[in-house]
Amino acid sequence: MPTAVKLHRRRRAANMAAHMRRLTHRYRAVINNNLTSLTSLRGYLSRSYSQVQTDFSSNRVRRTFTDFFHELYQHIIVPSSPVRPRGDPSLLFVNAGMNQFKPIFLGAADPRSEMATYRRVVNSQKCVRAGGKHNDLEDVGRDVYHHTFFEMLGNWSFGDYFKEEACIMAWRLLTEEYRIPPERLYVSYFAGDATSGLPADEETRHIWLSMGVPSDHLLPFGMKDNFWEMGEIGPCGPCTEIHYDHIGGRNAASLVNADSPDVVEIWNLVFMQYNREADHSLRSLPQFSVDTGMGLERLVTVLQGQRSNYDTDLFTPLLSAIQQSSNCPEYRGRTGEADVGKVDMAYRVVADHVRTLSVCIADGVYPGMSGAELVLRRILRRAVRFSTEVLQAPEGVLASLVPTVAHILGDAYPELHKETDRIMDIINENEAQFLSSLKQGRRVIDRTLQRLEKNDTLFPVPVAWSLHRNLGFPLDLIGLMLEEQGLSVDQRALDVLAIENEKLRCQVQTSGDTLVHLDLHSLAQLQSGEVPHTDDSPKYHYSLTQDGKYVFQPCHATVQALYCGQTLVSEVAGGQRCGVVLDRTCFYAEQGGQSHDQGYFIRDGLPDVLYPVEDVQLAGGYVVHQVTAAEVLRKGDQVQLYLDEPQRLACMVKHTATHVLNFALRQLLGSSVEQRGSHVAADRLRFDFSGSLSIPQLQEIERSIHNIITENNAVYIEEVPLARAKDIPGLRTVDEVYPDPVRVVSVAVPVADLYDSQTDRWTSVELCCGTHLLTTGEIGDLVIISERQMVKGISRIVAVTGDDAREAREAGQVLTQEVESLSARLAMVTSLSLADANRLAKEVGILTDAVDCTPIPQWKRRELQTRLKGLQRTTNTSIRKLETKEVSQAHNPILIPFDRAPGTLVMLLSHQQPSGKVLCACQVPKHFLSIGQGWGGLNT
Repeated sequence: MPTAVKLHRRRRAANMAAHMRRLTHRYRAVINNNLTSLTSLRGYLSRSYSQVQTDFSSNRVRRTFTDFFHELYQHIIVPSSPVRPRGDPSLLFVNAGMNQFKPIFLGAADPRSEMATYRRVVNSQKCVRAGGKHNDLEDVGRDVYHHTFFEMLGNWSFGDYFKEEACIMAWRLLTEEYRIPPERLYVSYFAGDATSGLPADEETRHIWLSMGVPSDHLLPFGMKDNFWEMGEIGPCGPCTEIHYDHIGGRNAASLVNADSPDVVEIWNLVFMQYNREADHSLRSLPQFSVDTGMGLERLVTVLQGQRSNYDTDLFTPLLSAIQQSSNCPEYRGRTGEADVGKVDMAYRVVADHVRTLSVCIADGVYPGMSGAELVLRRILRRAVRFSTEVLQAPEGVLASLVPTVAHILGDAYPELHKETDRIMDIINENEAQFLSSLKQGRRVIDRTLQRLEKNDTLFPVPVAWSLHRNLGFPLDLIGLMLEEQGLSVDQRALDVLAIENEKLRCQVQTSGDTLVHLDLHSLAQLQSGEVPHTDDSPKYHYSLTQDGKYVFQPCHATVQALYCGQTLVSEVAGGQRCGVVLDRTCFYAEQGGQSHDQGYFIRDGLPDVLYPVEDVQLAGGYVVHQVTAAEVLRKGDQVQLYLDEPQRLACMVKHTATHVLNFALRQLLGSSVEQRGSHVAADRLRFDFSGSLSIPQLQEIERSIHNIITENNAVYIEEVPLARAKDIPGLRTVDEVYPDPVRVVSVAVPVADLYDSQTDRWTSVELCCGTHLLTTGEIGDLVIISERQMVKGISRIVAVTGDDAREAREAGQVLTQEVESLSARLAMVTSLSLADANRLAKEVGILTDAVDCTPIPQWKRRELQTRLKGLQRTTNTSIRKLETKEVSQAHNPILIPFDRAPGTLVMLLSHQQPSGKVLCACQVPKHFLSIGQGWGGLNT
């Protein structure tokens, strides 16, 4: 039995006694003063809960939860993370309270960060379940409890308390602080699973019985209901769930986990005991933890005496605002067939979705074309469709609800107040775009329906896919629109098309699958074996000589551990790929948006044998070098490390240039511009930001950066306590978990001067773990070769530096000369043959491709693209005129001149030489146009 469990059990008797004394005292007073028999007691506790609770607003419910654990049980209150996951590509959105704590569960938290010190934590986490494994989008609106956005109340123990304390705390909060009658509560626990070799969780069962939970309110369930897993692999364990009976005055045990709306789960307490391995086996975790989650919306429904989440103060102000804006009948809470016209469903969809849109956009996730952005686009379009078509609300109503969302949630999440205007602008613009597509799509559906036979019940799959692919209709929205017409679409065929399209659009990158990553058991072994964390400070040990060369100090290290085949080994043979942990390293592990270093090391005594370092990653304070061993490598071997210095220096150039670019953007666009992501590699830098740039602004940014480069400012770097660093005026931070102490990187101004306000100079200052130049002059030059909008409100810059920047400028000059030459030739020609016009049009096309694809300054690219579009229009006009002239001069007796038969439908075809194209000209008299529209739209 783990020592932690023994310690918990020793404290059980004392805790139990104290808890039972509190309950006894409380109910003795009730019995003595108000009740005369056991029957009366049952009636008292079973009466409608809405008669008992009248003062629990949603804000108070949330605050009571965090205050309870913070004040009574010394939990640290941790703010909600944004809904975009931090460095977790496996998730589209944060979908559970534990997401931000995954590094702790996996043993990979930076030992210098505040997160590594967490033992007891409580918070309310913003969550979105739409897309991916947990997807509630399809169900929202159909019932009264599904949501895409919700808040998860949770408390955590990381190697501190375990089952007993977690159960006591939960019961005390529900029955004493929230005053829920205990007999309305039912508790489930894990019944065991023979297939997995897991016994029943009798320990948890006995804990609940000792707390006074009646045996007929304590129910066993299997893996599906009472065993929680993070994913296909990773930490997992049995859970115990607390359920609430809305009716009361009965035994509702048979309705637990039976999908009854009358008996609902309100709290899940997960006991992290195991790790699911890659071979699906279970291993005991080196550290036991507790992860609990309780949906705020469902809890508020209970405490406010309601049966529907939408009847609580989290939604009623929104429903009222929708009704006032749409002039629809008021919301009545109907579902299924009783909801005639799906009006109440539309109310719920709009109310839920505008909450999701507001929270996501405030956190920097905008409607777009891939990943989380694409999911948000689907949510927005679904909301717009229900708002405009079902509720008949005018355009703009959806955005008008954002201030109401901010009023409801803004106390807990103040960013909603700050970003209200931007959220409304983004919603309005996307709504206008979709309404245009919706009208076009509706016409396509109507025309298709007219061509179907009366007995047809299936809508053509190619048309449905075209609506999705070309007009951006979510597939579920197409299904809903067809459902209203009594039709359906072959979902299996649609799924096949979607899968094939996804394979084409996003080729799976297999290179990352071969990377070596330390698993949590190996990390725990290193820590229990008292292997010290890797000293990676040598990565910062470099200097600049007087002749402008960077010198990187040599680094000698000892092999501390070898990781191969998901386990720690004492040696690896030649040819084996492995992870090497050293006591110290000068290699930079990929983090902070900067690529990892490359290079090699040699083993003492084998100077001619190189061990190439293919990848460098950081895990729980250990730097793991991925190496394919050239010869035998053993734990304890001495090695000499050698950086690929040109690659490292190129990354240093790009990283310092990224800081300067960030500063230049703030100077030009104002302090409201926000960094939305970045990546630094040896060949180029990428920077995502809120906003966009015009041609003059692109030119101004490059001029500003050029000035900073020319000034050759010193780059000051200092490691300081995190709390002190955050007091620096103008400091730029991003949503990351920073170590403590943290490195401050300042351009031109010493860090000490920033603290003491000894300078009023506005400069670039950021928290950054990356490697940087020591002066800005070494950047050499910077050219923005791409700037485009990724999603509404977010743009991406790609830039090159040094010789690559110079080459980009030269390429831009060459292309400019070619465009000017072509423009001059076109201007000089007074008369063109059709062959000459086609040749010039082809030249314009080739030059356009060159301008689009060649790395040149982005401002220059846009100027040339505008000029080339004008030239393309000129040549196309000339070609059309010459082709029409050629047709009119043809002496084919089959063709009928237009002016001789003005009331006749005519189509003229002509084979063009030498292009081989067919020219088609049509005449449709006006009185035929209305008929043509009925045919599905005849082009004229």
